[in-house]
Amino acid sequence: MSTAVGTQEQIESYLSRLRAGLRGLNERDAQDIMEELRSHITDKMAMSGAVTPAGIDAVLGGLGSPEELARQYVTDEVLARTQASRSPLQIIKNTFRWASLSFAGLFVVLGSLMGYAVGLLLLLWAVLKPLHPRTAGLWVARNSTGDISISVHVWAGRVVPGSRDVLRKPCMNQWTGRLQN
Repeated sequence: MSTAVGTQEQIESYLSRLRAGLRGLNERDAQDIMEELRSHITDKMAMSGAVTPAGIDAVLGGLGSPEELARQYVTDEVLARTQASRSPLQIIKNTFRWASLSFAGLFVVLGSLMGYAVGLLLLLWAVLKPLHPRTAGLWVARNSTGDISISVHVWAGRVVPGSRDVLRKPCMNQWTGRLQN
């Protein structure tokens, strides 16, 4: 199939904008993507039969903007590398890269950070509870108006009189040798 010079320039312009958006991928992957898209565009043009600027615009418009398409390819590549990796450092690096590419990645990173923070706090409570059974923990109490107040103590501090330790279990009482209030 022979294309007019103007239509070939349209294709090359689209592919060069796409290639600029594929920075960050290794050269071989970027080249494979470029060849795949060039083949796809040529096949679509052969199926339509007419090689005109309007036909090229329709095919390229069906693919979407080259910048958005490149962003999707880069995101897919980052996610594929993350799934294949067993290195925690590589997973963290790729997750932050994903966060820089999309809102979905940003929400995953923020959710992960909050989850790790809660996990570390619970781990800290588990370590400190046997050492400070009367102060470390999650405490619930009713105030003078009957409202429930929740108090979180990690190390030391004053616990509201009459409050109940939510995290303390009966076996903890035996282990620490103290009775629950």
